Amino acid sequence: MRLLLVEDDDHVAAALQTVLTKHGFEVRHVRSGNEALDALVPDSRPPYRVVLLDLGLPDRDGFEVCGQIRRRSTTPVIMVTARSDIRSRIHGLNLGADDYVVKPYDMGELLARIHAVSRRDAGLDTREKVEAFGRKELLRGLGLVLDPDARRATVDGREVPLTRKEYDLLALLAQSPGVVYRREQIISEVWRSSWEGTARTLEVHIASLRHKLGVPAAIETVRGIGYRLVPRPTAD
Repeated sequence: MRLLLVEDDDHVAAALQTVLTKHGFEVRHVRSGNEALDALVPDSRPPYRVVLLDLGLPDRDGFEVCGQIRRRSTTPVIMVTARSDIRSRIHGLNLGADDYVVKPYDMGELLARIHAVSRRDAGLDTREKVEAFGRKELLRGLGLVLDPDARRATVDGREVPLTRKEYDLLALLAQSPGVVYRREQIISEVWRSSWEGTARTLEVHIASLRHKLGVPAAIETVRGIGYRLVPRPTAD
């Protein structure tokens, strides 16, 4: 099983890598968020089955890295960090982490958690994975295509000029068309905040997206819950 270890402390990484290797893992160690994202670009080798992600990285916050990973792939992510407060735990899980382990941890427990998330991932068939995360063309009824590398969006071949946050918001909703995303979840993932005042900012960005897409009904408000991306109705 290939495993990606994202840890900027070489001493911690070396000790962990030694134990994991003894338990049959092929471990690649990277020290920064950018290195982690580069390592997850598909190549000819088998994909990583699990990512162990530290949050205190030198170039990017680990939360941001987790969000980027989750937009690009289904690879299970276990956050391994000294941040033990409940807000960090909730924030990490809302961003798409599959598990959250606080340092110092028991090695046996960490190994059990690695095997647990890898089993869950193996239970998804290829079709489910492609539909969930691997598609570039989403919602054929909208004619919407997202290019995550260039961070570009087009509707019926027309490029839609989006701000960074507008793109992040649209990409999140487009991960699971038809699924309602709670306001709290959107604010946590896109703005990495739980401050209630951000709710007004979310409403402004939703209104802007509706205008720019040219299909106001594409983003539906689910009263009291949140928003979802839906196809435009077709003519009978």
